[in-house]
Amino acid sequence: MIDLAARRPSLTPQQLTQGLKPSARFEGVSFGNFEPNAAYPSQAQARDALEAFAAQAGRQPGGLRLFRRGKPEGKGIYLDGGFGVGKTHLLASAYHAAARHLEPSKIALMSFQELMYVIGALGMERAAGAFKHHELLLIDEFELDDPGNTHMANTFLAQLMPSGTNVIATSNTEPGALGQGRFNASDFQRQIKGISGRFDNLGIDGPDYRQRGAAPAQVMNAEAFERWAQRQDQDTLAVLTHRQLGRLLLEVHPSRFARLLSGVAALGLTDLVPMPDQNVALRFVHFIDKLYDLGLKAAFTGTPLGQLFDEQYRHGAYAKKYSRALSRLSELLGEASAS
Repeated sequence: MIDLAARRPSLTPQQLTQGLKPSARFEGVSFGNFEPNAAYPSQAQARDALEAFAAQAGRQPGGLRLFRRGKPEGKGIYLDGGFGVGKTHLLASAYHAAARHLEPSKIALMSFQELMYVIGALGMERAAGAFKHHELLLIDEFELDDPGNTHMANTFLAQLMPSGTNVIATSNTEPGALGQGRFNASDFQRQIKGISGRFDNLGIDGPDYRQRGAAPAQVMNAEAFERWAQRQDQDTLAVLTHRQLGRLLLEVHPSRFARLLSGVAALGLTDLVPMPDQNVALRFVHFIDKLYDLGLKAAFTGTPLGQLFDEQYRHGAYAKKYSRALSRLSELLGEASAS
């Protein structure tokens, strides 16, 4: 069994820009296996638009790649919709489609938070330099949480897109509403408009697919958890308490969460307790996002999901982050119960 609580992974700034591709959960997705909800035509429209965009990224009319100087300014698509409507599936599908005609060094996929970590670690000039030759950049969960990342996002896109880098971004927030409720966004309208003006907005509607036709899954009791743990490969299983995880997440930077989970195939987390501190809760949310994206198995015991996050936070500025985390926790628990 892996002693996750003892790990303190290191990561060089250069390693932050390596392996930026769809995670294990999205390795096999494609536009072909995306199943749009017929009740929401915007889902099929979004699929078709991104498929066409990915096919053209890095190409001239006639199929020639744009590797010469003086190429046209990059274009952007901003896919806006609620959680659980398939945005990440479509973003990963765009990566796979574009990878058929782009070299690996010309395309990258990362979350917006990962992009902020890269810029913070490398500095703006080096970060922009690391991606300036990319033909296509895909950014998942684009959101402006504070003035700092608003300025960084605006500056970064302004350095890349005019020189020809195409960008697809997904978000739970319309581009014109970025930052609202999180900081005094009205004071940063120039930067927000600078960001939104680089994209064609594409809305995608629909319910959370993870909850279609089923009640949200809930945490396991001790007996069910023990049976689940016994069914896992003991060499790739990690089990720790919520308290142990909380201490770990305070000491390990979120940019290292993927390295922290290296070699883990299944994670058992026991004795979940409510998280009244928003800083602790947001780190937990980011950890669950990484756990989910990596396609790891997971099971949990303790506090019911609906009581994990303070009511004030679940309806505050970060409500969508918490809702996404609860949706993903429910899916992970459903998978654990069915296995």
